[in-house]
Amino acid sequence: MAHEIKVPVLPESVADASIATWHVKAGDTVTRDQNLVDIETDKVVLEVVSPADGVLGEILCPEGETVLGEQLLATVSEGAVSNTGNTATAPAAPVSSAPSGKVQDINVPVLPESVADASIATWHVQPGEAVKRDQNLVDIETDKVVLEVVAPDDGSISEIIAQEGATVIAEQLIAKFVSGAISDAKSAASAKSETQKSETQKTDTDTDTDTLSPSVRRLLAEKDIEPSSVKGTGKGGRVTKEDVEHHVKAAPAKTSNAPNTSASPAAEPSLAQGERSEKRVPMTRLRKTIAKRLLQAKNDTAMLTTFNEVNMKPIMDLRKQYQDSFEKRHGIRLGFMSFYVKAVTEALKRFPEVNASIDGDDIVYHNYFDISIAVSTPRGLVTPILKDTDTLGMAAIEKGIRELALKGRDGKLALSELQGGNFTITNGGVFGSLLSTPIINPPQSAILGMHKIQDRPMAVNGKVEILPMMYLALSYDHRIVDGKESVGFLVTIKEMLEDPTRLLLDV
Repeated sequence: MAHEIKVPVLPESVADASIATWHVKAGDTVTRDQNLVDIETDKVVLEVVSPADGVLGEILCPEGETVLGEQLLATVSEGAVSNTGNTATAPAAPVSSAPSGKVQDINVPVLPESVADASIATWHVQPGEAVKRDQNLVDIETDKVVLEVVAPDDGSISEIIAQEGATVIAEQLIAKFVSGAISDAKSAASAKSETQKSETQKTDTDTDTDTLSPSVRRLLAEKDIEPSSVKGTGKGGRVTKEDVEHHVKAAPAKTSNAPNTSASPAAEPSLAQGERSEKRVPMTRLRKTIAKRLLQAKNDTAMLTTFNEVNMKPIMDLRKQYQDSFEKRHGIRLGFMSFYVKAVTEALKRFPEVNASIDGDDIVYHNYFDISIAVSTPRGLVTPILKDTDTLGMAAIEKGIRELALKGRDGKLALSELQGGNFTITNGGVFGSLLSTPIINPPQSAILGMHKIQDRPMAVNGKVEILPMMYLALSYDHRIVDGKESVGFLVTIKEMLEDPTRLLLDV
């Protein structure tokens, strides 16, 4: 009996998808519920599993092909395992890297909801390189999160189908994996590398930047290296991240001889010319999304910013008094952000318009308090959400923020940690910003900007005192929040921070 393998029903608002990774190939023996292919949409990555034990027939849609909902991809013949097992090994015999173990497809994972496609960011292994089970093979970048695809077993990658920079969809085939055939794959890879080296020598001085992956282009731009100066060892002489890193490591040895060469007048024109060079680096998906949302906020909201300042001395004295005992009891340091979050939560309770959002012609008032915390990551700014802040204590808030920051730095944030949020706090003060006008994070109606704490002379009871002051900036959507509410909201935060006991007494 033959079972049809079809594209699942696609999520709402998703028109099509792409074949990301086939985890098996035609003729492979498969088991019931084994993942056959990853199909990538702009929202999620869908896994298509085998409906029964059997053998995979012809693959009708190869990796990278765009498909529609319920489109036929392949068939699985039930009860033909033994026969196909013999035929599957037959064609593999002439291949030098013939898998002595099971050949599996490496597919793009199911993409998060609202994510249509993704990009291959970085391959951490090369064909023939030995890997262990659950070792990270490749990073796949969406406009929201970075997904890691791990090795299904001990073995090696036999073929990379989707190179770095390629656009893929959920469950698209991106590589072939051989279980337990490391030695064979290594020998095949070494044979390939010899031919690649000879090809590289021919094309060394002719590197085409169009063939470089985004990660390589970014690294070249960061290190200010000309692509033509790096010898590529990748397929077809392509420059990989490892090639650039080796080139950077070798640079000090070359620069040590620089005094001899710099004395030559002939070198000066090339240096001057190099200083005026330009590099074109494509935006990452996250950067494109950030740009799109910032423009959307500017165009779709009546944004206005109001300012105030707060004396941080009471909080700084409180932290100094209880820092050690707090850290000893809860295992985490007491920072400023927990005070900011508690003050904002109390202010949101008193001014529900700031905790609301506009949906068409309706105003949606939220009776819960989910606060987005702006986190700077190597990929760009993300705003993970601290949920139900009205139920959290100071220690829980500090731990939650730390966890979100670490996940953001490592690219491990889940989509559920990025969706929603009623209000955003951004702290540009950690980078030295004294004053700014933050941009609203739609569909939220306001965002609070915290800034650098700086000693300034202030008039206190007719005397001048030097106090640690910080500017507050509240940007809000004037369509829903009036000036009275915005100023009252900001003053409430100021009062809470200048007298933290108000947080306890609810006054």
